[in-house]
Formats: sequence, C-alpha cells, structure tokens
Amino acid sequence: MTTFLKGELFCGPGGIALGAKNALIEKSDEIYKIKHVWANDRDESSCDTFRNNICPNSPESVINSNVEDLDIKNLPYIDAFTFGFPCNDFSGVGKQKGTNGYFGQLYKYGVEVINQFNPKWFLAENVSGLENSNYGADFQNILEELQRAGSGYDLVPHLYKFEEYGVPQYRHRIIIVGIRKDLNLTFKVPAPTHLSNFIGAKEALDNIPLNASNHEFTKHKQDVVDRLKHIPPGENVWYNELPEQFQLKVKGLKLSNLYRRLHPDKPSYTLTASGGGGTHGYHWEEARALTNRERARLQTFPDNYIFHGRKEEVRQQIGMAVPPKGVQIIFESILKTFAGIEYEHIEPSYQLNRVTVS
Repeated sequence: MTTFLKGELFCGPGGIALGAKNALIEKSDEIYKIKHVWANDRDESSCDTFRNNICPNSPESVINSNVEDLDIKNLPYIDAFTFGFPCNDFSGVGKQKGTNGYFGQLYKYGVEVINQFNPKWFLAENVSGLENSNYGADFQNILEELQRAGSGYDLVPHLYKFEEYGVPQYRHRIIIVGIRKDLNLTFKVPAPTHLSNFIGAKEALDNIPLNASNHEFTKHKQDVVDRLKHIPPGENVWYNELPEQFQLKVKGLKLSNLYRRLHPDKPSYTLTASGGGGTHGYHWEEARALTNRERARLQTFPDNYIFHGRKEEVRQQIGMAVPPKGVQIIFESILKTFAGIEYEHIEPSYQLNRVTVS
C-alpha cells in the first residue's frame, strides 16, 4: 500500500480533507491513498467540525491557532500537503489588497511548510480573483515562489469549474498542483465529468430528512417572505417586474446574489461565507432561505457530516469550504499520476513562466 501522509493549513471544516480521505486508487494489488496527519485553522468551530468528521480518533492532530503561532518546524512528518490559503484579499467582493494585505501574505506559511518538509506533492487553492490581483503580478509571484520551494516543483495551475465535475453549484476556484521535480512525474488536469449534464439544485436537495443535522429553518419577517414570493426561480431582487414596494433603493448596490432564488434545474450560484440579510441563498419554491444542510448538500458534503458551532458559524464554514466531491477527482488524479495510470485530461488554464531552481 502506498499512503501519502498529509498536513493541511487553513483547513476550515474539512472540504479538502474529506476529498483527500475519500480518494483511493487501486492498481493490480497496490492501493494508493491519503492519510491525515495534522491540520491547522484559527477558527475554533471549524476545527471542531474537522476533528469530529475527519479525525475523531486523533482530535489533538487539529491545531486551533493563528498560522503565525504555529511551530512548523516541530510538526509531525508529512510527504503531502494541502492549503486553501485565505482569499479575503483576492476576492472580488473584498477590498482586493492582494499580497499587500494581511490575508494576502498568509500563503507564505504554505511555502514555509513546503520548505520544511519538501513533500512529494502539494495542492493549493484560492478564488479565481487571484488571477487578476495587482494586475496579475500576485499570481505570478506566488507561482514562482511555489516553483522554487523545497527542492523545486513542477506546477499545474488550473481554474476548475466545479459544476463541470458533478458539483451542483457554479463554483470556480484556482487549484495549483505541485509535484516535486526529482520524481519526474507529470500531473494532468482531469477532464470534466459533467460537461453536458450539470446537476441541478432540485436533484441535489431532494429527500433531506427533516431531522437531518444542521437543517434549521430561518424565521423570516413578513416583508422578506412577501418579497421572495414575487421573485421567480433564478431571479434576484433586481428582477424588473418586482413590485415597487419590494425593490431596494440603495444607491450603488447591485449584488447579484441579493434575494436570489435558486433555479431547480440548474446548479446553484456560488454560496458565500458571510454577508447580511439577502445573501443567504433562497429556495426556488418555498419563500425562505436555504438551511445549512441544504447549503452543505450544494457543496457535496454528505448528510452525516455534522457541522459544529452556532448557525451563522456553520453557514460561514460551509460557504468557505471546497466541495469535497469536486476536489476528490483532483486527488484521485494525483494518485493515478503516482500509480502510473493514464486518465482523460485537458489542457491547464494557465501557462507558467519557468524559473530556475537552485
């Protein structure tokens, strides 16, 4: 059996970790898999969720601390590494400070882990806004730092559109796979599995038991209910036939997800981690916000994956997570690469400027 020992920074509630845990490849009598060793996040409720679902038998392996306080040099040995570094300064809905902001600098701790352990491979994740941060300079600099990290890595960065991989949500994320140069292996972007057969919201949310965990319904004010009743499936508060009394009169405000209802036959729009009223995601038929369990379904978490924390903390965890079923396909492709198994693939979104590794 070939088992990769994985560490993770910025682990959140465990979307990436669940995808890694479920990834398994067999070749003849050999099994390739990924094993959790340690993880870190500064959010306490996310750490509780991760512990209870990913590693209930080793809760101490999840370290709840700011990444700056983490003693990286004394962490247990790993030969695989994942990190969804914070997107706050790269996201299109933020102030877009890029690597000039506090959060934009935190990817460097991922580079530090790679320098320390020189893992056989790593996976890094961020929002699509990273591509244009500081006119593209931030993305290029991060890629060059990752190429030079450890003993040097071959990188394959790609913009994954997760609805094309069976996730019932339009969710686009840049994922960078790095494989150590001395291993002489070439990772290829796995081909989409659902190009012509997207999974719609109705199919994804079908048959949720009423007693499912994290399935609390929101009690809305009557004006919210009345507004939603006048918004058709797939439309938002800017729907041009919305009665005047339900229109928003806020100057300069035009967010597309405000009171936006799902369309039953299409994937959900991108779920967000935070925001005020009107941004919680809304059912196409019932005049209400989605429950956290419904949001978890749209992120492809199974119903037995229990989120810990207050209701709004859980909503934030789900909104920040990477869809486990989508990233599992990427992990399985990494395992196939190491197993020498060919698989259908496509060209990556980005071409790299090659750097010299000393």
